[in-house]
Amino acid sequence: MRKFDPFLSLSIREYRLFLIGFFISQMGLQMQIIAVNWHIYQISHSAVILGLVGIVSFAPMLLLSTIGGLTADHVDRKKLLMATQAFLALVALSFAIVTAAGTDSIPVIFILLGLNFSAMAFFGPVRQSIIPDLVPKTHLLNAVSLNTLARQSAVIIGPAIAGFLIALYGVQSIYLFNSAGLIIVIVTIVFLKIPAHPHDKKSSFSIGSVMESLRFVKKSKLLLSATLLDFFASFFGSATSLLPIFAADILQVNAQGLGLLYAATSAGAVIAGISLASLKKLHHYGRVIIGAVIMYGLATIGFGLSHSFYLSLAFLAIAGAGDMISTILRNNIRQTITPANMRGRMTGIHILFAQGGPKLGDAEAGFVAAATSAPASVVIGGIGTVAATLAISFFTPRLRKFKGHELIPE
Repeated sequence: MRKFDPFLSLSIREYRLFLIGFFISQMGLQMQIIAVNWHIYQISHSAVILGLVGIVSFAPMLLLSTIGGLTADHVDRKKLLMATQAFLALVALSFAIVTAAGTDSIPVIFILLGLNFSAMAFFGPVRQSIIPDLVPKTHLLNAVSLNTLARQSAVIIGPAIAGFLIALYGVQSIYLFNSAGLIIVIVTIVFLKIPAHPHDKKSSFSIGSVMESLRFVKKSKLLLSATLLDFFASFFGSATSLLPIFAADILQVNAQGLGLLYAATSAGAVIAGISLASLKKLHHYGRVIIGAVIMYGLATIGFGLSHSFYLSLAFLAIAGAGDMISTILRNNIRQTITPANMRGRMTGIHILFAQGGPKLGDAEAGFVAAATSAPASVVIGGIGTVAATLAISFFTPRLRKFKGHELIPE
């Protein structure tokens, strides 16, 4: 492992400007996710309804993420970035309006949530497909690490602020905050110079182009195994929708504590992200990815068994570190081996699995919690994560033996 400046990519103006906008966008989004979960639980007091949040969030991703990826490959990416942020700002403002007007029923919240993730299905592919165009290939691991680090930093800062704002001013304050932040993001995009991306003349805006990207994933055993690992691990291990139950009923720390529970996961992730961003090369990629996901699963089990607030924070931090390491390395593999003209479509497929796993996992966790209990649901999920990881590593030796030296030129 060779160390170098962990913030090297920030010396590039375009990437720096891009990262600032992304950080603001992610902070508002993470605050809004907490507000919506808390909002719904305060109205329904139902684990099943909380579980449905995952399904409502995932349905637009299932229907639109591949279309979003295809769009990112065929339109002006800067204009698409601006359009998605403007739509997300309108949705956030709508959340605030219906809450202030007292028309914030579960169906209304679910409709707005569906619209929010419809826009995210287009925002995710265009955002991720831009990163390799902003930095040299030798900086890509660093850029991907900083991008993921910015997201996790936003998850630390956002929830901590959100918990206190909810307690002081109600959930509508979060929605207004997010809407204002997204307007700032649009301004940063205006000044962003994004290089024109190559278009594949043989590729068209059609289902055939999507199938082409699916064939690419299937052909690459390394990419396929990493994608499956991401999906199954996040499906079994994801239980973020249950955190309001832990905060209110098990740990009894209310909204302020809920923000810290969300933030703890990202605190561990930030530490891991800075460490990875400091590495120019990392050997034994495959083993590190597998080990990181197993660590994530074991920490999830520990969180489910804990009845101490501070011990719970520690387990969530460990889980966040494992998830961060795995996410950065898998994203670096995907970004490096994917052709430039196919990045949007590949990111759309990636989002389908990467977002589908945790969103469906939230639903599964809610249903299991309703049938048993929230702690039992989390423990079962952690066991499932470890089991799925071991199975995938056994049946896909390509991932287990992958060292990673092929990704970065000497």
